[in-house]
Formats: sequence, structure tokens, C-alpha cells
Amino acid sequence: MLVLILKIIVVSVVSYLIGSITTGDVIARIKKVNLRGQGSGNVGATNVYRTMGYTPGIIVLVGDTLKGVIAVILGNIIGKVNGFDINILTGVLAIIGHNWPVFAKFKGGKGVAVTLGVAIAMTPATLYILIPVWALVFVCFGYVSLASLITVFCYPFMVYGFYQNENYIYKIIFAVIVAIMMIYQHRSNISRLIKGEEHRILYQKKKGPNS
Repeated sequence: MLVLILKIIVVSVVSYLIGSITTGDVIARIKKVNLRGQGSGNVGATNVYRTMGYTPGIIVLVGDTLKGVIAVILGNIIGKVNGFDINILTGVLAIIGHNWPVFAKFKGGKGVAVTLGVAIAMTPATLYILIPVWALVFVCFGYVSLASLITVFCYPFMVYGFYQNENYIYKIIFAVIVAIMMIYQHRSNISRLIKGEEHRILYQKKKGPNS
């Protein structure tokens, strides 16, 4: 029993530390760009795309997504304990690490990509609905933040719909926690959306000669 507890502690700490590696900061240092002082100041893929371009943005998106996948894999090494999947714990800790990273004075990202990684590894069936939902909202309105918020709001319902088995209640609780964290991290975006001041990726208004 003691060995099992130690294993859980180890994979939990490692998952948090993996989450704490903010890929955006790593790329910014390599390219010698002050990422946190430009655009939204966020270390996520969207701000990296705005400030450094398409390729760095894709690298950060993939890197942050892999953090979530790796965390779930670490949890899978232990499997279930009294009916509880340890990958739920490691997945949440990776997201917490990304949002509040110990390596960056607890100032991290908003958790979209790392949450995607956890979903890919833990609840892949939900992506058949969630990815089209994200794409539809993004194409219709042009806001990454709005698309992410609506998608994560739908996530618990998709988990309920696709994973109704003996352990589904844990996955639903996980999905609700993830949604709450992401909505909290996007509170400034929500405020800007309400005020009509949020930055669009698509359908940006062209600046006139006197603007």
C-alpha cells in the first residue's frame, strides 16, 4: 500500500511539473522575444501566433497539448485505485501546472491546449463533437476565446453522453472542474467580449488611414 501511495505521489508531482513547462516561454526565449510584454501577454499558442507567427504558434499548441497527453499516460501506469482512474488526477494536475506553473512564478496560460491533450488521451470520443463545435464558433465569430469557452462548457455534457459506465461520475466531475478552471482563466476575455473589445483572429476590421 505504501508503495502504491508513493507511486501516486510521484506521478502527481511529475504531472504538475510537466504542466509547469510553459512551451510559449521556451519558444520566446529561443527566439529572444518578450512574449509576456506583447499582445495579450499570455503564453498560449494564440498570443505566440500573434507575436511570433504561424510556425511558433503551432509548436506551442503541439507542445502544450502533449503535456496533457503525457500526464494521462503517467496516470495510466498506475491505473485505477478503488475504482478511481489516477489519470484523472494527473490530468487535472497538468492543467493546474500549466495555469499556475512553479517555473514561471505561477503565471501561466489559460489551459486550452493542455486540456485538449488530456481530452485526447482520456475522453477521445468527446472530440467528435467538441472539435466541430469549436471550429463552427470560431469560423462564425472569429474569436478563439469564445470558441474555447463554448466548447469547454459543452465538455461535461459530452462526457456524460459518451462515457456512461460505472466510473463515469468521476469523469463528469473532472470535466466540470476543467470547465470551471478554464472559464476562470478566461475571465478577462469574457469581460472584453462583453465590452466588444476582444481581439479577433478572423474578420479583423481594417484600419483606415486616420486610425
